[in-house]
Amino acid sequence: MGTVTIGVSIAVPEPHGSELQQLRAGFGDAAAHGIPTHVTLLPPTEVDEASLPAVEAHLAEVAAAGRAFPMRLSGTGTFRPVSPVVFVRVVEGAEACTLLQQQVRDPAGPAPRELQFPYHPHVTVAHGIDDAAMDRAFEELAGYEAEWPCTGFALYEQGADDVWRKLREFPFGGSVVPPQAGRVEHGSVPIR
Repeated sequence: MGTVTIGVSIAVPEPHGSELQQLRAGFGDAAAHGIPTHVTLLPPTEVDEASLPAVEAHLAEVAAAGRAFPMRLSGTGTFRPVSPVVFVRVVEGAEACTLLQQQVRDPAGPAPRELQFPYHPHVTVAHGIDDAAMDRAFEELAGYEAEWPCTGFALYEQGADDVWRKLREFPFGGSVVPPQAGRVEHGSVPIR
């Protein structure tokens, strides 16, 4: 057995996931169709293939102790000039994502991982493309809005073709947290 590259993330559900993936491709990001739209909990991490059962058991424990929470995306941000990334901001659910990623990356667990940058939950919509396209992504998605109840996360493996494929979903063990009283549910807003 060799090594595999894994990642753990919260999928952005339909119709938002496909919509953002198509927009990302439209901005010229060649990786768009190989990466499901997501909020990262564990960035690409190389592990021994033999350790996958232990990784899955660990993730199952984290999920079983977890509880669903509201997720809301709104507007854009960027990591430029430090990193060539434009993203849609996570404005609700960020604290829960931060806690989850700490549990997933537990130094005592089977997939410990030091991060290159401080954790900042987000949904990438442009990465490593020319500045004009990055600017366009930032401007065109400035009014983007989406929300949903986050009910779990998934384990992915990166193939030799650089496409990320879901290995297993991990639903939370707790009940769904309802949206805040008085909030109107809505999907994405039209893009200019």
